[in-house]
Amino acid sequence: MNEVIQGLKLMPIDYYIAFCSILFVIGVIGVLIKRNALVIFMSVELMLNSINLLIAAFSVYWNSASGQILVIFVMVVAAAEVAVGLSILVVTYQNTQSIDMNLLKRLKE
Repeated sequence: MNEVIQGLKLMPIDYYIAFCSILFVIGVIGVLIKRNALVIFMSVELMLNSINLLIAAFSVYWNSASGQILVIFVMVVAAAEVAVGLSILVVTYQNTQSIDMNLLKRLKE
């Protein structure tokens, strides 16, 4: 296990920051451009996971376990968010036969 931590410390933190930034931007673009609700949920999860990876990288870089504990809590909240969101999508699909976000916006009117 110690070899893994040493291997993570050999890679500069700038690489983690760049990679996580790219993943986060891809997630933001997916949320802003796509109309399918499932793709939007996946994009939100991609953004959360990119932040989790960055927090875990900084946790190893600073030799602290508190960041990894925070990552576990964020993953639990993300799993609950997905469960609630997917259940709402299933009920919406049963009523409208579509998960297109433009159609769902018209339901408010």
